[in-house]
Amino acid sequence: VPERPALGNTDYAFEMSISNIRYGEGVTKEVGMDLQNLGARRVCLMTDKNLSQLPPVNAVLNSLAQYGINFQMYDNVRVEPTDQSFLDAIKFAKKGEFDAYVAVGGGSVIDTCKAANLYASSPTSDFLDYVNAPIGKGKPVTVPLKPLIAVPTTAGTGSETTGVAIFDFKQLKVKTGIASRAIKPTLGIIDPLHTLSMPERIVANSGFDVLCHALESYTALPYNMRSPRPSNPINRPAYQGSNPISDVWAVHALRIVAKYLKRAIRNPEDREARANMHLASAFAGIGFGNAGVHLCHGMSYPISGLVKTYKPKDYNVDHSLVPHGLSVVLTSPAVFAFTAQINPERHLEAAEILGADIRTARIKDAGFILADTLRKFLFDLNVDDGLAAIGYSKADIPALVKGTLPQERVTKLSPRPQTEEDLSALFEASMKLY
Repeated sequence: VPERPALGNTDYAFEMSISNIRYGEGVTKEVGMDLQNLGARRVCLMTDKNLSQLPPVNAVLNSLAQYGINFQMYDNVRVEPTDQSFLDAIKFAKKGEFDAYVAVGGGSVIDTCKAANLYASSPTSDFLDYVNAPIGKGKPVTVPLKPLIAVPTTAGTGSETTGVAIFDFKQLKVKTGIASRAIKPTLGIIDPLHTLSMPERIVANSGFDVLCHALESYTALPYNMRSPRPSNPINRPAYQGSNPISDVWAVHALRIVAKYLKRAIRNPEDREARANMHLASAFAGIGFGNAGVHLCHGMSYPISGLVKTYKPKDYNVDHSLVPHGLSVVLTSPAVFAFTAQINPERHLEAAEILGADIRTARIKDAGFILADTLRKFLFDLNVDDGLAAIGYSKADIPALVKGTLPQERVTKLSPRPQTEEDLSALFEASMKLY
């Protein structure tokens, strides 16, 4: 076989990997049958304290009871998980010797359940073995995992479709995670009825995550410009760079966000808008789960990790917290103004989808046009006026930059490389939005 001509050390292929997805109003009632079909004998049901009292968990419990499924419930998941909260869930999973998992909740619950399944299936592994490099060892997952059914209750993370689990690493005060196709759920059950119990700000912040997933994966470094090329397909990362299949999902998700997000936030009774945002979350998940995200997410992890006293409206938590979608979207105007000089056409196209009139636009202004469109979008939705409004000042910028540097898994997918000075400037530009 003739050798393929060497193209430096960039990749030449991409791989699409997603969970099976089932969508429909009331489809949660099928989960008991699914577990029966899997022959599950000991099931772990994971959720958090708030959700354990709400209709989505009730619907799952009713289905498990109806089909005689033997299960144990773990409702200690922390909203915005930490390494310690992951370890607590892992301990529960190891002790329970489960043969299937059900996660009912937002990204925090689904990610925690992925980690519990992974380490219970690989009991001799050290916690840092599978955590992304350079914080952990980033080893490939070679052990078989148990089936995991994810029932998302927010329209945001798309975690039901992806092989990524994110947590706060307390010692370094940064967010990091585990990224491997092996940990993606076996099945995502997307039941739009579950989004009807979401309060206004949770709808907004979850929606901002969908917005940034779509924008970042569509503007990410193309897959065939990412290096190094893996020596073995098991080493090809889940986040591979923009590619023709992810692009389709990202653009479609962006169109739904443009049409329905404001409606879903402003009117909790708008079932059409909330159902469409639930789908958009999964669509964007399919896109970014294979293309990856870049600077908004890379910079968001220290914004969440270094939180001081901020407590968001509508979140029933006993600790300071910057919701993930908010931490991501606050830097978006600055980030896309910065990245637009590479592939300005895509940035301009995104601005047009979000409502900008680009008929007389100059291509070199693409970044400013997209940034202004995003600012207007956020202003209309009463979003906090930049990082200063959630408790940060210029004095925090060095720590924020330091927390962004280890996020190479995503920052290296930015179409435009960035120095520490660039990151400082982006944080400074994000202190105030309007």
